[in-house]
Amino acid sequence: MARKRAGWIVIFLGLMICVTGYLFGADQPNVVVIISDDQAWTDYGFMGHPVIQTPHLDTLAEHSLVMDRGYVAAPLCRPSLASMLTGRYPFQHGITGNDVNGPTNRAALDVPLRESFHKFPTFVKTLVAHGYLAHQSGKWWEGSWKDGGFTDGMTHGDPKRRGRHGDAGLTIGREGMKPVTHFIDAAVAEEKPFLLWYAPFLPHTPHNPPQRLLKKYQKEGRSADLVKYYAMCEWFDETCGELLSYIDEKNLTDNTMVVYICDNGWAAPSTNANDPNQKLWKGYAQRSKSSPYENGIRTPIMISWPGTVKPERSKRFAHAIDLFPTIAAAADVEAPDDLPGVNLLDAKKRSARKRVFGVCNATHNMTLGHPDETLQYLWCVEGDWKLLVRYNGSDTTKYHNLHVWDQAPVRLYNVAEDPHEKNECSAEHSDVVARIKQEIEDWHKPEIEAKADQVSLGGDCCLTGGRRAFLMNPLSNKEASEK
Repeated sequence: MARKRAGWIVIFLGLMICVTGYLFGADQPNVVVIISDDQAWTDYGFMGHPVIQTPHLDTLAEHSLVMDRGYVAAPLCRPSLASMLTGRYPFQHGITGNDVNGPTNRAALDVPLRESFHKFPTFVKTLVAHGYLAHQSGKWWEGSWKDGGFTDGMTHGDPKRRGRHGDAGLTIGREGMKPVTHFIDAAVAEEKPFLLWYAPFLPHTPHNPPQRLLKKYQKEGRSADLVKYYAMCEWFDETCGELLSYIDEKNLTDNTMVVYICDNGWAAPSTNANDPNQKLWKGYAQRSKSSPYENGIRTPIMISWPGTVKPERSKRFAHAIDLFPTIAAAADVEAPDDLPGVNLLDAKKRSARKRVFGVCNATHNMTLGHPDETLQYLWCVEGDWKLLVRYNGSDTTKYHNLHVWDQAPVRLYNVAEDPHEKNECSAEHSDVVARIKQEIEDWHKPEIEAKADQVSLGGDCCLTGGRRAFLMNPLSNKEASEK
């Protein structure tokens, strides 16, 4: 009898191992998320740039669903990345800027903010819970890779060791790819599906590309800041080529979904030299990074998955908040049912989307529980139209110079005819302004209810009428004229 019972136990354990293998690994694709850092939506070969060469990303685009009308939730790295991870807008997950109060007491003030953020589900934690191995490299603001739920990674996040926004992880790409390739080898050896977060500090400053690339882009009459930036874009592309080539060498390409996106845009100061407001900011062009203009929020979004995703160019909208539901669908796991994004693998859902939204808050000010206290803009792109609504939230650091010049209550652009937003036309289309502004008001709900594995950010935002308690009112025409 004892032998018989032991035999049944062995059979049962064997079945459990088989079932576990089926649930956690079998037919689940590897997922590689490639995130560029500070790159304008136009600055790729496959997007038609006349100078910048990105042959490896061009090849990826040839084999991808390319959505060139992609947008991020915020034009700044930390809130943008946080929205990719959670599938939520900054006013929902609470990360609206890079710091709470600039450099003042930075590490201590950040702790409660991260604690609140980490209570939200992310696609990283979701995939790991379903048997994935996950590796973090590059840009990462929310503590260490362990804090983010990865099984391996590079960022330690320790402020005593100058840990911030990626620290040791920022060497990836710039100093080789070994941490990533070693992780891939380990995942293959364990026969487990893997998730890669590859977010190198490229083409982000410091713009110190290899000399061979710098020489390639030098040209009489071309400004030094452009030469360096162009070279950095190609350097980033080369690292993507290294990563994708390694995956191919390991015969993993057919069972790997690659997602490409940029965290926010960027433009060299010299490209905006004729703008009198450029004198307020030397780091990059006004109306690029940290702004809701196209050079701040627009990005191509690509998905490659041989045999599953048909390569094509789509003019339908895509958004950073779509990453979580898309990755979850590919891995055949459930995402939270209240996420506002869509599964980009579903053509019907892509086609049904009529508009996209986003925010722009102060760059280095945040208030836990009151995300709109630092609000600078809300925006919507609907069809050919794009509307910016200006707000007057708190902005106490030097970065207020990125917004202080812009005092128009609203700005309207036809981005189909005018993709670089040269011709503001709100006066000629007051009906369009009114309609889209109402859409923005209907969308923007800062109240966050505590549900299951989600977190309430506290404060008035969770009370009836809380939105009115702290939402910054848009600038009126009178206020704008007084400023």
